[in-house]
Parts: sequence; C-alpha cells; structure tokens
Amino acid sequence: MVCSKKTLNFPSVNFKELGLSEALIESISYMGFESATPIQEQAIPKILDGKDLIACAQTGTGKTAAFILPIINRLAEGNSKGINTVVICPTRELAIQIDQAINGFTYFTSISSIAIYGGGDGDDWDAQKRALTSGVDIVVATPGKFIAHLNMGYMDLTTIKHVILDEADRMLDIGFFDDILRIFSYFPKKRQTLMFSATMPKKIRDLAEEILNEPDQISIAVSKPAEGVVQLVYLCYDPNKTKFLRHFIEENPACQSIIIFSSTKREVNEIVRGLRNRNYRVEGISSDLNQSQREEVLIKFRAKQCRVLVATDVMSRGIDIKDINLVINYNVPNDAEDYVHRIGRTARADTTGIAVTLVNEEEMYKFLRIERLIEREIDKQPIPKEIGISPEWNPNASGKKKGGGKGNGGRNFKKGNFKKRGPKPQ
Repeated sequence: MVCSKKTLNFPSVNFKELGLSEALIESISYMGFESATPIQEQAIPKILDGKDLIACAQTGTGKTAAFILPIINRLAEGNSKGINTVVICPTRELAIQIDQAINGFTYFTSISSIAIYGGGDGDDWDAQKRALTSGVDIVVATPGKFIAHLNMGYMDLTTIKHVILDEADRMLDIGFFDDILRIFSYFPKKRQTLMFSATMPKKIRDLAEEILNEPDQISIAVSKPAEGVVQLVYLCYDPNKTKFLRHFIEENPACQSIIIFSSTKREVNEIVRGLRNRNYRVEGISSDLNQSQREEVLIKFRAKQCRVLVATDVMSRGIDIKDINLVINYNVPNDAEDYVHRIGRTARADTTGIAVTLVNEEEMYKFLRIERLIEREIDKQPIPKEIGISPEWNPNASGKKKGGGKGNGGRNFKKGNFKKRGPKPQ
C-alpha cells in the first residue's frame, strides 16, 4: 500500500501576528485555521498596507485566504457603500470556491458577496443583476460573464477599492488577455490591485505592467511540487493503462479519495467505463456536463460518496477538496508546469499524498521536460508482468517523434497558433 496520511511540520506564523482584527481571527479559528501558510504570512501584511501586489505561489498554498482575509479585515473596519472588491478568476468552479471561502470567513459579519459565472438561466441572471445594482460588497466573477453585465451598463464601479486577479496565468492561457484589459478600463484609477498566479511567464509580467502600480512582489516555490507529494512513475503502453489503474486502485484500499486526470473528454469517458462495475463508485467530469451536473459530481466526491473522480485538465486548478490522497496522471501533461498543478491537488495544507504518472513510449520526452522543470529525477517503474510488458525508458527517442503521436492526434501545433483562438465558453 502506498497511501497514508500524516501531517508535515513546517515553521508557521499564527494569524494573530499578521495584523488582522480579533473578530476575523475568531472566524478563522472557527473554520479550523490556526497557522498562516508562507504565502499568507508574506502577502497579508503587504495587502493591509494598501500596496499593489504580484504574488507567485503554487496550487494548494492558501492563496485565496492570502488575498481575501485582508480585504475582509478592511471591509469590517469601515462603512463601505456599493461594490468594494472584484475578484476575477478563470472558471466557474473557482468562482464558486472563492465565494464559499468568503462566506465562511464573513459568517459573523454583515459583509456580502456573490459569484458571477455563466451556465445558468434567466433567474440566475436576475439574481446577479439585483446583487450588482444593490451594491454587494465582494463580486467574484469569470471574465466573460462580468463583461456581459458590464455591457448592460447598470453597475456602479466608482466605489471599487480593490481588484484581484486569481490564477492569472490560467486566464491568459485560455485567451482572456484582451478581456482583462477591457474590464480594467472600467475600474477607478485609484485602487489596490492584486495579482496571484501559479507561474510567472513574460505575458503575466506584461499584464502586471499594464494594470498594477509599483507592485511589491512575492515568489514562493515556483513550479515545484509540494514537499509532501510522493511521486511515482510507471512505464505503460496505452492499451494497458486502464487495466493498470484497476490493479493499482484495488491494491491500495487506503486511498479513498482519488482523482485521475486525462487530457481529453473522450478518454474521461473511456476511463470511467473501464473502472466501473467495481466495488467502488467512479464519476467523470468534463465540459460535456452542464454546470449543475458538474456541481453534483463534485458534491458526491467531497462527501466521499464517490471514491474516484476522472477529470480533464481544465479541472486541475479548479478543485479545492480536502484529503485527496491520490492523484493519477493517465497521460503526461503537454505543459510541464501543468504537471505541478495536477499533482497539486494532493498534499494540501501540509499533508502528504501520492501522485502517479503513467508514461507511454511517446510521452517520455515530455516527462523528461517535467524532471528538468522540477529539478528532480523520478524513478521509473515497470507495470506488473501479469498486466503487460513495459516500454524501455528512452526519452531521447520519443523526443524525436514529430506531431506528438496520440496525445494530439498527430498534429504538429506551432506555439503561436493558440493565440488565434478566443476564450473557451464559461
């Protein structure tokens, strides 16, 4: 068995030392938080000082609390009127999670918030309009839906004091650069702007120059897996991958909360079919499901009614579920940094977890790039002989293949091609 659960001990700072109010500290304690994570320790005092900030920290390090706690602290101190804070994030799932976190932290206050995202009906739109026109304190929104409301002209944005971009790199990856600049053109020039991102490529720095004013900078553990993640790699041909998954899951009954990431919706359906009819429940989640169906699947997974969740890459940054003890990469991510985001679903909040990656003969060079990024070589293991033979580790040979094999359907995409695509539906 590989799954076990223990807590890692790191030096920590109590929230009382960060300048937050006693009332907010009481709310934090009520939610079970005692010590600040490194990103919270560094970001909260700077935000309380009113400085613009660009912060780089990996998935699962407590970024939401880092940016929202000082904002709530300031809201609780004054008599804010109208919309005070806007949080822009890339996906519906993340918008919902941030809003839920705000609701928890503000439980003992009169501070109000709303999540604005697509996929709803006319009633949802009307509820969002009422909140926006009545002056809700904090708005958490996806770019496309926020622009839809902006176009109607009924929002008063003159009262905005704080604007936050969360998962900024992800928003640019899916084509929201121009939308973000458009949104910011509506905001008051005098404001505090915070940008949080898991990675810091040049396009993020270019955006920061456009919308931030002499920001402080924080960078914590950029593009490195969390210390508590045990990384395992198995060399496996594609036809044997699902069979190996069945074997691995059944051999590790201690792993009761498992996410399997796949690169395509088609593979999600195939994996779900291949794992069903077992003595545990399996659910798949992808853009094929509507919003209510996706939320229903996540509720089941959080409630431990479903042991295995199979998801596409788009979910890798959008799932905030405690106690995930096993993450499996059905295939190697095309982007080395996405590997860090995928396996960042486990070993959160200083716990340990397992990350398993299945590597076929055409994916070896991609995994070599991952090892270079994380500056660590990971042992490669064969699958059990009763399941099948394993390819020999030879990343240089796989790196010479053109078109990427099955991973991209034989297409040899050029880097610039993706810039021509518009943002994905929200």
